[in-house]
Parts: sequence; C-alpha cells; structure tokens
Amino acid sequence: MEAPQQQYSDYQEDGQQQQQEEGEEVAVTYQTLDLLQEHGIAANDIQKLNDAGYHTVESVAHATVRKLSEVKGISEAKVMKLKDIVKTLVPMDFKTAADALEDRKSLVTLTTGSIELDKLLEGGIETGSLTEVFGEFRTGKTQLCHTLCVTCQMSITDGGAEGKAIYLDTEGTFRPARLQEIATRFGMDPAVALENVAYARAHNSEHQMDLLKMAAAIMAQDRYALIVVDSATALFRTDYVGRGELSERQMQMAQFLRQLTRLAEEFGVAVFITNQVVANPDGMSFAKDSTKPIGGNIIAHASTTRLRLRKGRGENRICTVFDSPTLPEADCQFAVGPQGICDATE
Repeated sequence: MEAPQQQYSDYQEDGQQQQQEEGEEVAVTYQTLDLLQEHGIAANDIQKLNDAGYHTVESVAHATVRKLSEVKGISEAKVMKLKDIVKTLVPMDFKTAADALEDRKSLVTLTTGSIELDKLLEGGIETGSLTEVFGEFRTGKTQLCHTLCVTCQMSITDGGAEGKAIYLDTEGTFRPARLQEIATRFGMDPAVALENVAYARAHNSEHQMDLLKMAAAIMAQDRYALIVVDSATALFRTDYVGRGELSERQMQMAQFLRQLTRLAEEFGVAVFITNQVVANPDGMSFAKDSTKPIGGNIIAHASTTRLRLRKGRGENRICTVFDSPTLPEADCQFAVGPQGICDATE
C-alpha cells in the first residue's frame, strides 16, 4: 500500500533541483529585529515592536505607517525613521520577470505522501503561499494536515523542507498518535517528530487571531516550514451568526487570512488551511456536487491554491484542483490509511 520513501523524491526534482546540491541547507528568508539596533534603533523600542507582534524586519517593512503608529510608545517620527531603515534592508521595489522566475525556482514543495497527488500538485504543497483544501466530512482534510506535519520535517531530497510545523486546531481533531504512525512510515523517530510540531487549540475566533501572533513569535526563533489551520473558518462560522453579522465575520476572516499570507511571505513557510462546505440550495438537486466552500470571495481571493476533496470508492478520495495560478484543472485519486495519506488502492 505504501511506496518506499525514496520514491517520493522522484517527483520533487523539477521544482527543487537548486536545493538538492550536496550539503545545501534551506535559506532563512527573514531578518530578526535585533538587526535594527545596528541602525540606531533603541533596544526598548525593539521590545515594544516585539510586544505588538512585529518580530522580523520584514513584518515592519510590510506594515502600514498607520498600523505601526498604533504601537504603544512608538511616535510618528520613530515610525518614519523605522520605515526609512527597513527600506534599505528589505527589497520592495520592481524586479524583472526573469528575476521573479529565478526566485520561483528556489521554492520548496512538501510531499503529501501520495505520488499521484504530488504529480497533480507538480511536486507537492508549495512553500511561501497559502493552500486551501475543502470538502465534506471524512474526505481526508485532517489526515492531509497530519501527514504534512511529518513530511515537512524530512530532508529536501525526500520531499520535505527540514523545518518544524505549527498546528492550529479549531475543531479538536488533532491526534498526536497519528503523527507517530506517519513518522514510523517515513522512517523517522516518532518522539523527535512530535517534538517538532507546536500545537495549540483555538477556542474562539479572537483566540485564533492571538495564536497567530504567538506563532509569529516562535517562528522567529527557529526554522519552521509549515503552518496548519484546521479549520480556518469553523470558529468564525459559529461566532458570527446570521446575515446581520455577516459583514463583520467576513472582515475578521479577511484580517486572519491576511495575517496568514503575511507569515507565508515573511518566513517562507507553507500555509495549509482546511475549509468546511455548505449545501448550495441554488444548485439543482441532481447536480454532481451541490456543495460549495464557505467564506465566499474573501477566502477565495486569499488562497493561492484551492483543492477540493471528494469521497471515492472505499478508502479512496478524489482531489481536484479547484483554483490555482499555475496548476491546470485536473483531478487524481489518493487513499487515507492508518499511516496518513498514501496512494489509491484498486
């Protein structure tokens, strides 16, 4: 049922040749705020930025002047000085399409555990961007999350990114025992694999936002490769009820997704979120699939790649590329087994 670990690397080659040279490590894509001290910013000002959720030079560069002015103890004059300094440290101007292509070549992808699914995704789940997966219950969304938490720790040549994982659980479906089984399958020490996953249970949508700030703090201290949010929409769906609160819900969800996108760009991690579906009453009852993902246009625009999962025969599941800037619309089959995501069974 499971293929040897080495087989997964065969489908990682196209997008990852640059990383596969001997002894080459994953480059750190961010700069810590300590660097600002060398440019005349006081240590207590850096601490104030840290307390407000800014942990890297990139986070300061990407923030608006208005947002930085809201940080307690940072005057407008200091904000302007900060902006001038970070402009010299973070490239934020135009570059040629040729340079952009070179940058894309160095992107790492994370194997899903299924050869066919990796082929469909042209290597696996892309780092530095946000991937959304949606589908009904029991279609393999959470199992895919668990599998990625382990595969992201593997070496680049084996389809990993040599980094740790962060798991934000909003539905209470996180199971460490499953991580142990998946780690054993890939020839890893289960104890080490568990140590490399930071887990938190979110209890409401505000707590979910706060956890993201904490995630930024711990990611600035170590090499992380993946953030999982399972599910990104469940708590917003229950905290904001009815049409009267719809506008507020969408606004808060947009803020959450913007923060996730910022972390993906800032730390170069893969952000993998799951989404629930709702029955579409407008659809014909005899239509092939009368469900649609919740969150509307807000989540549709925030996600770089959208994948749709459906139930197949037995343990098999079908994954369809629903929306992507690079991948063609296509589908493939994979299976959900006791050791995570694997290839489809006949």
